Amino acid sequence: MTTGCAAGSGAVVQSAGPNDLLKLCEGPGLGHAIIIGLPDGTRLTRRSCLTNDGKVWCRISLADRPSVSGYVSAAYLAPR
Repeated sequence: MTTGCAAGSGAVVQSAGPNDLLKLCEGPGLGHAIIIGLPDGTRLTRRSCLTNDGKVWCRISLADRPSVSGYVSAAYLAPR
């Protein structure tokens, strides 16, 4: 597990941009299918994190819809 990515910890999407969405992917990397886009402020629950091609990816689920899960870049997450 990557430091700062404690399983079960809360996170929020931050700095995806005012006109952009953070991509929730099926796997850890941009080569995987995109499930949905997440706007800034979306509340998430971290499940685990790993490093792929030098970037940290976190497996997350939506805080208000736990059945929706996938991977996002840790660079766009802030603690909540």
